Amino acid sequence: MGFVTRMKQSFSSTFSFFSESWGELRKVKWPGRKELTSYTIVVMVTVVFVAIYFTILDLIISELVRLVTR
Repeated sequence: MGFVTRMKQSFSSTFSFFSESWGELRKVKWPGRKELTSYTIVVMVTVVFVAIYFTILDLIISELVRLVTR
């Protein structure tokens, strides 16, 4: 198989991939403004709770390490 033939197949498969991807993106039901706002709030609240959890866990572990190393 020649170089030119391989390049044609490569470009053909790449074009096919992007064409099919674009077709799939058209099928997606994108969230409306109200849904997007509620999803954003849920993510932000979750991030805050996880940050608080790990902060408390870090403080506890730090204190335990400090007590053990005394």
